[in-house]
Amino acid sequence: MLKLLLCILSAAVVAALMLELRQQRMELSFQTNRLHTQIEKSQAKLWNQQLQIAVYTAPNAITKTVGDRDLKMVPQSPLPPSMNGQTRWIDATANPDAE
Repeated sequence: MLKLLLCILSAAVVAALMLELRQQRMELSFQTNRLHTQIEKSQAKLWNQQLQIAVYTAPNAITKTVGDRDLKMVPQSPLPPSMNGQTRWIDATANPDAE
């Protein structure tokens, strides 16, 4: 009789522990799902911002903006001449390796 009572008591304890572990797993799953949704929302917001930046900085949009506002855009200072016949690193026309 004592062995049967101990078996029933231990089975009840194991069942309660299993229910607690199941509840913890469900809570963790819910939190993971919520975090995943937040990440997706943040990623969508970032993609929209990148799209807006790409639209506003597209060459045709910049040309249109400059043309509509009649901006006189000129360099602030002219490029310095090359020194002693050496070409600048940005000048690809004088460098045969730049092809």
